[in-house]
Amino acid sequence: MAFPDTAFIGVLHQRLRVIIALVIRETSARFGRSWGGYIWAILEPTGGVALLALVFSYIAHVPPIGSSFMYFYASGFIPFMLYSSISTSTMHAIRANRGLLTYPVVSSLDSILARAILETLTYFIISLLLFPAIALIDRYHPPIIPSELALSLLLAFALGLGIGTLNCVLMGFFPTWQNIWGVLNRPMFIISGVLFHLETLPSQLRNALWLNPVSHVIAAARNGLYGLDHGDFVSVSYVMAISLLCFIVGGFLLRQNESFLLQQ
Repeated sequence: MAFPDTAFIGVLHQRLRVIIALVIRETSARFGRSWGGYIWAILEPTGGVALLALVFSYIAHVPPIGSSFMYFYASGFIPFMLYSSISTSTMHAIRANRGLLTYPVVSSLDSILARAILETLTYFIISLLLFPAIALIDRYHPPIIPSELALSLLLAFALGLGIGTLNCVLMGFFPTWQNIWGVLNRPMFIISGVLFHLETLPSQLRNALWLNPVSHVIAAARNGLYGLDHGDFVSVSYVMAISLLCFIVGGFLLRQNESFLLQQ
């Protein structure tokens, strides 16, 4: 039986220690030393969900799925914000940690991974607090499929990390890319299924929206939160292929041009 090389284990252990230290540092930088930052991190998405539920409850008599407007819009808003927050946060990883990246032990990818992990943990905790609270308030308790929820979390993490890594490099070469990406990414909130249930759409429109990888993240989250069948819409291989392609290209360009990017 072959055992892992000791040198490889040592390098892996060092990388994990660096990433954990960066996650702790990013947590302190983002939320501060008081409880106010943590409370605001919960209130901000909660307010967005409440606003969507309030507006659409006056437009429609019942939500597209179930009986709780808050639960339905939270099931789309939270996974979308997880993807969006990861892709945005990682895009600024080098610029925000330029001084720290001068140390040889810390790499740019460490900083990117740390930010992606922090955003994932943050929205995981928000979900653990928000969805049970909504279910309790609205007295709505649908069956939950943990495997589908875990799949949604994985897809959102991978997609946000891949796109964020590539955008991090593009923003280093072309500073205006930050503004361009903001414009390109804005319609994603509408076409990803946050405001509607993808399965109720005409097949031609649903097939067109299938090309949007974020819609797979939201569909997987709704499957898990409502206890729905996995169905044919969610394609793990499609989302992971896009995520991996973006991450490999971004990581390669980052490794080849790290010195240049740190000077920008």
